[in-house]
Amino acid sequence: MVGDEDAIAAVLNRLRRAQGQLGGVISMIEEGRDCKEVVTQLAAVSRALDRAGFKIVATGLRECLSGQGADNQEPMSEAELEKLFLALA
Repeated sequence: MVGDEDAIAAVLNRLRRAQGQLGGVISMIEEGRDCKEVVTQLAAVSRALDRAGFKIVATGLRECLSGQGADNQEPMSEAELEKLFLALA
């Protein structure tokens, strides 16, 4: 994800949000909050992490299609991208 500053900023924003939400979930459990509330917040953390992962994969796909790998490395192959997508499924 080197080079696409907007994508990096979006991913970091989502990860920071997920980090804050996870801290909230931990606090909720420690406080003995209602199971439904905890699960709802945990699902929000999961969605935030999924979105960050999908953004990373989408950026990799764009780099692969444009032929611009990070740090002059070879771009990801189709099989590598498929593996990344499946890892998030």
